[in-house]
Amino acid sequence: MTLEFPNPSRSFDATRNRVRFWGYDSAIEIAFFVEADALQKLCPEMSHVEAGFLKAFDAARKRIHEVANKAYVRGSNGSYVYSLAAEDF
Repeated sequence: MTLEFPNPSRSFDATRNRVRFWGYDSAIEIAFFVEADALQKLCPEMSHVEAGFLKAFDAARKRIHEVANKAYVRGSNGSYVYSLAAEDF
């Protein structure tokens, strides 16, 4: 199943230094987090402030969505939250 990403919104989680975004499997909302190490791998020049995290996410959005699609398993143990780390890229 390919997820859809119609909502371009993303937000910064300052507590854990990661960016959150959402995908959709029909009517089911799936939450994803991209960890700082993954963003650093995708955009080595990023700054480690909120704007830097969001800018890195935006620059690598297509690749992040591809990896999210690979990580997502429909009905996987009832979890609708996924975390993407550097090793996923």
